Amino acid sequence: MEKNASSRPKNLLTLMDPVRAADPSFFNKLDFHHLLRVERMRTERSKKPFLLLLLDISRLIETSQDEKAVNKVKEALKPSLREIDMRGWYNNNRIIGVLLTEIEQIDEAFIDTMIHKIFNRFHERLNPNWIKKIDISYHVFPETKQGLLADEPFNIKLYPDLVKKDFNRKISLFIKNNLFDTLGSVLGLLLFSPLFLIIALAIKATSPGPVFFRQERVGLNGKTFLFYKFRSMTENNDPCTHKEYISRFINQQNTAAVEPGIFKLTNDSRITSVGRFIRRTSLDELPQLINVLKGDMSLVGPRPPIAYECELYDIWHRRRLLAAKPGITGLWQVTGRSRTTFDDMVRLDLKYLREWSLWLDLKIILMTPKAVISGHGAL
Repeated sequence: MEKNASSRPKNLLTLMDPVRAADPSFFNKLDFHHLLRVERMRTERSKKPFLLLLLDISRLIETSQDEKAVNKVKEALKPSLREIDMRGWYNNNRIIGVLLTEIEQIDEAFIDTMIHKIFNRFHERLNPNWIKKIDISYHVFPETKQGLLADEPFNIKLYPDLVKKDFNRKISLFIKNNLFDTLGSVLGLLLFSPLFLIIALAIKATSPGPVFFRQERVGLNGKTFLFYKFRSMTENNDPCTHKEYISRFINQQNTAAVEPGIFKLTNDSRITSVGRFIRRTSLDELPQLINVLKGDMSLVGPRPPIAYECELYDIWHRRRLLAAKPGITGLWQVTGRSRTTFDDMVRLDLKYLREWSLWLDLKIILMTPKAVISGHGAL
């Protein structure tokens, strides 16, 4: 029976959440995404995996615009799950999500068993024509380190809370990409073009080899791109020394060879005389404006790591590769780089991702020259 505008809800649950009022064990989209985020964070600490099942019923809804059909699917799904498993809308009225947690090990056999169990229940309770229109996919967290640098390294379905963009955020990102980054990189390249020429001539005059150093870096969502800097070392040097240094730094090994917050080797015989100067003044970073213009980077964002750094990441470190392009400068660079451990650096990157705004980007850009001049925040 249809209620009139003056009718009151029967209880507080109805007032707070009509979806859960109809089925208290079925969560709305906002709550389900929150639960998914909590389980991700729990797994980052415990290392115990969880499984996300997604039931796409969009094709069923297209042919049966009927709340009754949705309710029957929800009812048929419930007996297949444990009491601790969580159901809810991953995508409103299109995709039902199921979180299976407290599992010691998730393998293909376990996943096949769960999917077959669900479909068996469906065959018992649903119209066979409906079942043909329901698609099930699964996603395991944590993702493997091998998957970190694949063509599709991060499964965004596991991070809806990080990648969602409301209307205001979309406008802000449009301004960031098209005004801050594109316009800023063009102006920067024009402004610093005399410096580009002087540095290029100095590099060529003092050491054989190319002007630019090119390296593959890891960007947004783990996708790689070609990264540019002015060459500050002799040509064709072995990266093993830097790999060993980075390993000690990320693993928090407090040795005399590791400087807190410093990714560049400062005492290295391979560094040229010109290279030492442009590193100390961060002028070697200027060619990254080309990366910004190409769209691989932003003026502000997390530092873009090298692939072998990512292989050393703990699970929670990986979140710094999500939701924002890497940047030339960032929050950790302007807040005391020389006093920052790797874990603290990642925490600052995550804080930046959580609190991002155009105003924060502008503040970081304005703080960068002082950080570079002081030597505490050289890029």
